[in-house]
Amino acid sequence: MGESVFIWRGYDREARLLSGKATAINKQEVIRQLQAQRIRPIHISRQRHLPEILRFSSRIRSTDITRLTRQLATLLESGIPLVQALDIVARGVRRPALKALIKDIRLSVEGGMALHRALSHHPEFDALYCQLVAAGELAGMLDAMLLRLAKHREESEDLRRTLRSALVYPTAVLVIALAVMIFLLTFVVPAFENIFASFNAELPALTLGVIALSRGWQQVGWQFLAVIAVVLYVIKKWWGSHRQFRWFVHALLLQLPIVGRLIRYACLARWSRTLATLFAAGIPLTDALDATKGVTGHLHFEAATLVLKSQLIRGQSLAHALAQHRDLFSQMLIQMCTIGEESGMLERMLEKSAAHYENEVGATVARLTTLAEPLIMLTLGLLIGGMVIALYLPIFQMGQVI
Repeated sequence: MGESVFIWRGYDREARLLSGKATAINKQEVIRQLQAQRIRPIHISRQRHLPEILRFSSRIRSTDITRLTRQLATLLESGIPLVQALDIVARGVRRPALKALIKDIRLSVEGGMALHRALSHHPEFDALYCQLVAAGELAGMLDAMLLRLAKHREESEDLRRTLRSALVYPTAVLVIALAVMIFLLTFVVPAFENIFASFNAELPALTLGVIALSRGWQQVGWQFLAVIAVVLYVIKKWWGSHRQFRWFVHALLLQLPIVGRLIRYACLARWSRTLATLFAAGIPLTDALDATKGVTGHLHFEAATLVLKSQLIRGQSLAHALAQHRDLFSQMLIQMCTIGEESGMLERMLEKSAAHYENEVGATVARLTTLAEPLIMLTLGLLIGGMVIALYLPIFQMGQVI
């Protein structure tokens, strides 16, 4: 049976009522832990998870954790103790799930648990976050580390928003266009078909094609959407369980003309930013690489990072190891790492590289948006405009005859 988190209350030797949390296999082990601290327990209960209604009605977002990190850093920098800082932040939070999370962390810290260990009990704080907090606690610079962590998360979220903005506009336009086409094929075209049937005249080929498309949609359209949904579901399952499939897709995406460059720049920005943050926190470079391997979300960068770690263990420099993976890591990043290692300012060079690639991502997204707009307009014109022309073309021909 694995360890669980228990909530306890008890009295110390001076008869003061204390409360906190302890990680143990059962209640008897908690009692032994408290007795070793000269605490007489009066209540011990296993911690319950947040109620389902809280977890699903008020999910904790990444931006909530970033804001919490920034607030904690500011309060600690002002000299406020950690427990009091958590209490102040909790009082200013309205979201039920986030308030419960902060109070839970506060109770653990008040019971004597280290902050990084209290955070590790919650999936909202990943291993990278907990590792940096642990380094800050060990060095006695928790406020400075939280400030660095907040800046790291804010810049990562800015990059994520930039990438998302490249997809939102074309996706929204295409979804609206698809909805309009379905509406036309389902309701408008059949109405025109009834009108054309009363003409007893030969219809243009374009109009006949649209009518055939409408009939086909009405007969098998919803089945077609169901098949698409099943295919997407199968792809999602494959994506999670077949690493080779994801490896192939990731390799294919890197080869695309503009999208591949965008993905590569985004991966390099995340990789450089995370490695700089970890290394500046005093974490050894090999351990920092181990924590950095998954931040890009790209299997090829993850595998290359593991190889880099093994090369550093064998005594190679970071720049020399990067030079052996030029298909992923750019020449500029290699040169910046060379300068950083020679000058002893590696974290600063990595931060500059991250800023450069973040700017490149923004510029590439702007170019993609500029190119996408006329292509989207052309697509809409051909699809919806062509359908409207096909419906009115017989009426125009009849007007010319009359």
